[in-house]
Amino acid sequence: MTNPFGAQSPDIKQRRAAQTRFEWGGRLAITVALGFLLAMTVTIAWLGVGALQQTEIKLAVDLGPDNIDPNDLKGASYNTIVKNALKARFPEVEGRREKRDLYGILSPDAGFELKEKVVADPSLLGGTRELWFLASDDADLFGKGRVDVTLDQSQRRLNDLEVGWLQDLKANGELQKRFNMRFFTHGDSREPELAGILGALVGSAMSLFVCFILCFPVGVMAAIYLEEFAPKNRISDFIEVNINNLAAVPSIVFGLLGLAIFLNVFGLPRSSPLVGGMVLSLMTLPAIIIAARAALSAVPPSIREAALGLGASRLEATFHHVAPLAMPGMLTGAIVGMARALGETAPLLMIGMVAFIVDVPTSLVQPATALPVQIFLWADSPERAFMEKTSAAIIVLLFFLVVMNLTAILLRKRYEQRF
Repeated sequence: MTNPFGAQSPDIKQRRAAQTRFEWGGRLAITVALGFLLAMTVTIAWLGVGALQQTEIKLAVDLGPDNIDPNDLKGASYNTIVKNALKARFPEVEGRREKRDLYGILSPDAGFELKEKVVADPSLLGGTRELWFLASDDADLFGKGRVDVTLDQSQRRLNDLEVGWLQDLKANGELQKRFNMRFFTHGDSREPELAGILGALVGSAMSLFVCFILCFPVGVMAAIYLEEFAPKNRISDFIEVNINNLAAVPSIVFGLLGLAIFLNVFGLPRSSPLVGGMVLSLMTLPAIIIAARAALSAVPPSIREAALGLGASRLEATFHHVAPLAMPGMLTGAIVGMARALGETAPLLMIGMVAFIVDVPTSLVQPATALPVQIFLWADSPERAFMEKTSAAIIVLLFFLVVMNLTAILLRKRYEQRF
């Protein structure tokens, strides 16, 4: 807009300048937010990639009849066999303290690891065999280049002797990095090099299964009743307000409720996926009801009116026409709610899923942990090697969260109706 002389009005200039400043401020805010997100993701990925590798040491172990009875494979002293192999590899080690340091470059589970290999493959018996064994957490960090050997030995966990042994093994090709499949196939452990996330993944999957089975049917039915059948009065308004309030309640409150009701009153097994899923369902239910009601209200009234005009009852119109059209939106809300439940830690801590669980659960009532709780436990551990495990577990958790949210988006795009 210009004045009769062709010059732009000062008021218009100020308004356009203000709009320009606002647009650039918005771009700057988005850039900063994306920068922080990228920095966080790159940092976590950089730390977590080390957990996908493990350092192994090759030793020549004597599996002859003097050490292992072929008729009693489980009764042999495998720890002694591994220690003898280390002493044979470094015969110059004499003192008791030096021997203890030498044995410390291998994982404490090396004897059990050898036992598993022999029991699985008895053909190894009969002589000296060259086998690979898992290194300890400190030796593993050395193999990954995470130990600064230029520092004085008082400032690092590995002393000069241990560094020398590991350098000798590496120079002779007897110390190598390999893909850490154990991280995905084993449960938790006090030793960082032995710890995995399988138990936490199974516990999370079981808890989410219980959560979905409980909250989705109840949430959908409650939403259908409130949206399609409930009379609009003070009682329904009161219920609607409280559902909205429950959706904003901190998750730890639901954990306290589960502790008080499910554990103390009903006596359900502590730290089980069953109780974890029930607590998560209480937290997720309001969000599913709200999402389902929004999906139902998005269906045009003409669908209902057409069904009723053709002689259908309100029940038939709702379940034969309205609900199927709203189901994609309901599923989307349920998946988003389940994704939120997957990342929750506080309510699970309150019901005891913070316990140290080694075995992978095989039923809903066995003690278990969840992936967010496993991350919490590892982050609180003093061993430096658990930092890599924590970061890698966070990457796995983020991966599942992204997959679930993408699934919700794809479902909505694939099945949404255009009215």
